[in-house]
Amino acid sequence: MLLQDYDTTIQFPATVVSTERITPASTDEVRELQFDVDKPGLKIEAGQSVGVLAPGQKEFGQKHHLRLYTIADLPEQKGALTRVKLCVKRCSYIDEYSGERYKGVASNWLCDLKPRARITMTGPYGLAFPVPEEKEANLLLIGAGTGIAPFRAFLKHLFGKQPPFEGKVRLFHGGRSGLDLLYKNEIKSDLALYYDKGTFAAIEAMSNRPHWSDDIDWSGAVQSRAKEIGALLDDVKTYIYVAGLAQIIEQLDKVFAKVLGSPTRWARRKAELVAGKRWVELVY
Repeated sequence: MLLQDYDTTIQFPATVVSTERITPASTDEVRELQFDVDKPGLKIEAGQSVGVLAPGQKEFGQKHHLRLYTIADLPEQKGALTRVKLCVKRCSYIDEYSGERYKGVASNWLCDLKPRARITMTGPYGLAFPVPEEKEANLLLIGAGTGIAPFRAFLKHLFGKQPPFEGKVRLFHGGRSGLDLLYKNEIKSDLALYYDKGTFAAIEAMSNRPHWSDDIDWSGAVQSRAKEIGALLDDVKTYIYVAGLAQIIEQLDKVFAKVLGSPTRWARRKAELVAGKRWVELVY
């Protein structure tokens, strides 16, 4: 679905409560922004996104510049307001024809906002990551870069439920280097909250050559637990949730085909996961 196809007729104001850089100064800037949203009855679940209407480029007759951002924590009620957190990476891109570098419109605007600034949001959009009904179900959660943000909210929801979730939870999270791992670096270490859960494990996936901007080595991370992952893929109670850039899907198809022994076997298994609603993608 293209951004221009999203319904933005329902709009609501939000106020910046705080903005904090959550990555070290030596790596790409990622900020966590908290907003108080003024929309009575707003309900947002883990895995869903809100739309942000950044100022448009007037020279192109653009009133607003829409971008979607996944909720990075469980929403909180603050009286009549709903407090939400967004995880935003300051982006830029290089024009393939001119070679010039341009700042990403929405990401830079958001990263430059100060507390008490007012913005306009829309949504929410997308499907939430469902908590399996089977209490012994297994979860493979895979997120690269800011793709880890929805899993932060999901884990809080998952381990905050009563009765407690009993299945295995394996979180694969990636970055070019350890400094790029959101919520597990010298600034933030939220994942440590779940290390005492006997069923939870977080596995890091890095680039083999971080200074060359190589792809994250998902194969190495998964292969380090190949026997366990193979058993989970063969278990009909296993669910796989993926978040991040769309290119991660092609990479994972190759990785899981290797774990199961052939692309044909993985294609068949993936089709079963999709048909059983046990494969959920939140990619962009």
